[in-house]
Amino acid sequence: MHSTVKNLINIQTQIKSSLISSNINILPKVIAVSKTFPIENILPLIDYGHIDFGENKVQEALDKWTDVKKNKPDLKIHLIGKLQTNKVKFAVKLFDFIHSVDSIKLANKIAVEQNKIKKKVNIFIQVNIGNEDQKSGVGKDDLEKLIVHCKEINLTVLGLMCIPPANEDSGKFFEEMRQLNNYFGFNELSMGMSSDYLTAVKYSASYLRIGSNIFGSRS
Repeated sequence: MHSTVKNLINIQTQIKSSLISSNINILPKVIAVSKTFPIENILPLIDYGHIDFGENKVQEALDKWTDVKKNKPDLKIHLIGKLQTNKVKFAVKLFDFIHSVDSIKLANKIAVEQNKIKKKVNIFIQVNIGNEDQKSGVGKDDLEKLIVHCKEINLTVLGLMCIPPANEDSGKFFEEMRQLNNYFGFNELSMGMSSDYLTAVKYSASYLRIGSNIFGSRS
C-alpha cells in the first residue's frame, strides 16, 4: 500500500475516534491538498477511491487535472487558494468547489462565468476570522452583506471557510466560525488543516483541508 494511502487511512481513523469522543455526528470529508505535488504522487489516492483534492493555484491545477478529470469525472477538485478575478473563467471550468470567495466583485465574476457555460460551482465564503491584515477573507462586519449578495445572484453557497491565526489557539476561532455558520443557516463548514484538523472536527467542520500529513512536507 502506498504511503499516501496509509496516511489517509490513519487520518480517517483519527477523525472517527475524535467524533466518538466529542459526540459529534458529522463525518467530515478530507480534501487531500495536492498543491505542488505531481500527479504521480496523487494517483495512488485516486486508485484507492479518494475523490476530493485541493489546489491553491489555478494554472497549476489546470496543468495537472484537466486530462485526469476527463477520464475520472467523479473527482471533486477544490480551489482553496486566493482567486484573482482574471482567472475566474478558467477556475469555473475546472473546479467543483471554490473555498475562497471573499468579495462582491469576485462573486459577480463567478456568476457571470457560470452562466456562460451553464455550470454551478459550490462556493464557500472565506472569513478573515482573526482580522489579519495579510490574510484574505471578508471581515465579519461585511459577511452578511456578501452572503445576501451571493444568494441574490444565485451562487450555490454551501457555507463558510477560514484559516485561523497561526500562533493562536485554533479552537476559539473554530467555535466562532461554527456559530457564524449556524447563524446563517449553512450546513457545510470548511476549516482545519494538517496542524489542527482534529480540533476542527470537534467544532463541526465538514471539510478538512489536509496536505502535508498525507503527502509529506513540501520542498
